[in-house]
Amino acid sequence: MPQYVYDAGVTDINDLHKHAGKFKKKLYGLEPGSNNIILDAIAAGKYNLEGWKVVESSEQGMLAQLKRAERRSEWIAFQAWEPHPMNVKFDIAYLTGTDDTYGPDFGGATVHTTARKGYLQACPNVGRLLQNMTFTLDMENVGMGYILDDGMTPEEAARTVIRANPEVLNDWLKGVKTLQGGDGAAAVSGYLDS
Repeated sequence: MPQYVYDAGVTDINDLHKHAGKFKKKLYGLEPGSNNIILDAIAAGKYNLEGWKVVESSEQGMLAQLKRAERRSEWIAFQAWEPHPMNVKFDIAYLTGTDDTYGPDFGGATVHTTARKGYLQACPNVGRLLQNMTFTLDMENVGMGYILDDGMTPEEAARTVIRANPEVLNDWLKGVKTLQGGDGAAAVSGYLDS
């Protein structure tokens, strides 16, 4: 929800019903079939949301509704997730109290890099790079925004994110060499500067 609604005291999903009138008993969602988790929770009587409607639309439709609500300082509750550029574009906050429905840490997930069996031993230099690489949600939110909102190619977006966060290269390229045996970090920095 918008940060101003959160700041007004709606910090947990169980707070929604206390302000049903301000929300017009509506939760904004995505395409039909994408909102089953919250629809099932409402049907099961969770969170005191009996009689609430999930407005099924599309990602763009939901975000347009959010933009309209923010412009008018209206109250709105909607589906949100990370990584996504909405976390940078809008000043939003996530409700607590949904671990039993969406999972712990706001439904957070862990992303793992996988490779075929024996790959790390066969290609230790690339293996070191893969083991070193980590991404933050902020980097992902911003990078996705460059692609979805600004029309950049994935390569342009990655280059822009890395240029804005050059410190990540030191961690990613620690111990990584070029094909010719040179310092990987220096080679990538030189490439980015070109």
